[in-house]
Amino acid sequence: MEFLTGVKEKEVVGIQEILDQDYVGKTVCMNGAVHNVRDMGEVAFVILRKAEGLVQCVFEEGKTEFNLKELKEESAVEVTGVVALEERAPHGFEIRLQTIRVLSEPAEGMPIAINKWKMNTSLETKLGLRPISLRNVRERAKFKVQEGIVRGFREFLSSQGFTEVHTPKIVSRGAEGGANVFKLNYFNKKAELGQSPQFYKQMMVGVFDRVFEVAPVFRAEKHNTTRHLNEYIGLDFEMGYIDSFEDVMAMETGFLKYTMELLNKEYKKELDMLGIQLENIEKIPQVRFDKAKELVAEKYNRKIRNPFDLEPEEEVLIGRYFKEEYNSDFVFVTHYPSKKRPFYAMDDPADPRFTLSFDLLYKGLEITTGGQRIHDYNMILEKMAKRGMDPEDIKDYLMIFKYGMPPHGGLGIGLERLTMRLLDEQNVRETSLFPRDVTRLEP
Repeated sequence: MEFLTGVKEKEVVGIQEILDQDYVGKTVCMNGAVHNVRDMGEVAFVILRKAEGLVQCVFEEGKTEFNLKELKEESAVEVTGVVALEERAPHGFEIRLQTIRVLSEPAEGMPIAINKWKMNTSLETKLGLRPISLRNVRERAKFKVQEGIVRGFREFLSSQGFTEVHTPKIVSRGAEGGANVFKLNYFNKKAELGQSPQFYKQMMVGVFDRVFEVAPVFRAEKHNTTRHLNEYIGLDFEMGYIDSFEDVMAMETGFLKYTMELLNKEYKKELDMLGIQLENIEKIPQVRFDKAKELVAEKYNRKIRNPFDLEPEEEVLIGRYFKEEYNSDFVFVTHYPSKKRPFYAMDDPADPRFTLSFDLLYKGLEITTGGQRIHDYNMILEKMAKRGMDPEDIKDYLMIFKYGMPPHGGLGIGLERLTMRLLDEQNVRETSLFPRDVTRLEP
């Protein structure tokens, strides 16, 4: 009888092991995919691709036990060889090959040149061949950085006493209301895909005080733009016992500062590969919604056409204004009009035409929406009545206010949009692993 006791130790080594320990002159075993083969005659360079990066291996005729002509790109292999210092190689070392063992081979040649530094192909081609195009080292570096953003979100909020929760995405009614929902038949009952975890994370504030979630969000919007997706990853948090909605903005500022430091420290290789230099966040300015519109109208000679919402062009100009005036890529725009915010947004006691809410713009693009929520039962019933809403439709949600809730607020961040702006990409599909938009359901 055999028993499993944990992770099996393997004889193969990784890149970091070689960098951390003294392997120079020693024989090692390493596995990976054949990223590229450069045949120079008696000597060839076999480049292995691993999750950690690329490794240069040297094939020498007569010294390496293998027929180089049989080696195909994208074959999974296991090699043995001697580690040698080589400053021109990735990571400053190479492996001088003794043997190559093929573990698997591709059935066909590659449809695109993923081993090029930059793939000279269209976004549509990259997305159509997404499982393959992501093998390109620069393409996959984007999502390593995205991993760092999510890691920063989790680590920072956990350090601030937040509990991670997982809420349902099949719901009876969307939190935002309206027609932009995906409807489905749920055992002969009407159901929807969740537009937001809003209701549930508020419920969990009554349980854990502070909660966060990283999960998909679904919006049935027929926008086919460079900034819209129909499924995206939301970074959401909700916090109780706040003094004002500024507590929520301050928490997001802390998250961003922490994450930028984390990326600069532990994801520098990917940032350098992508040519990205992150800004140093010390503080983020805030401006009222109505004041922001006036500032850009005056400075850029632009007429205010819609007094109740920000148009994409206005967001761009607000971002430009605060970059020029305060050297900040971020700006909180606060006090959005009540008629443009959901029913659960708390109105400003000083002027109920506006709400205690905000958006965070990053380089002229909205990446976050948040604010303080109504926590008083009678107050939320009154606001629902003004909007013609039936409390019976969301009685489970209203239960939390009936039985007491602390002052609270929260926000939702679009992960792909945040990554897009951070990496200076021009299309949000570039920073979505497998984007879902109005035309794309595959791969």
